[in-house]
Amino acid sequence: MVIRKTIGKRMAAKLKKIRQELRRHLHDATANMVKWLVSVVRGYFQYHAVPRNEERLKTFRREVQRMWLWQLRRRSQRTRWTWKTFLEKLGNLLPEVEILHPYPNVRFAFKHPNFGQNIQGKNRVR
Repeated sequence: MVIRKTIGKRMAAKLKKIRQELRRHLHDATANMVKWLVSVVRGYFQYHAVPRNEERLKTFRREVQRMWLWQLRRRSQRTRWTWKTFLEKLGNLLPEVEILHPYPNVRFAFKHPNFGQNIQGKNRVR
């Protein structure tokens, strides 16, 4: 069985782009930032959510949360965000890791349910 997992360089590049966007929109409303981050994380999961890639997806989600917390901390000199308060207030807004794509053999069996079966005891191919 081939184990598919996200390439580290590709994930690092995506995280770098997210970090730059967070920095650029530092003072935007939190609701807008939540909406944007949810769409980015959901899109990433829709492409990379293959079987046996859960650990990479969890790492990606945790890193996005960590960068977001870091940006929220930069907004104010008075208010101090802790990891605990962040998780209580905003941490559950990002999508949870969920495998969206089935194993290849399951997908093939669904698309071709009669593959390899004989019709009336005869081979389908002459």
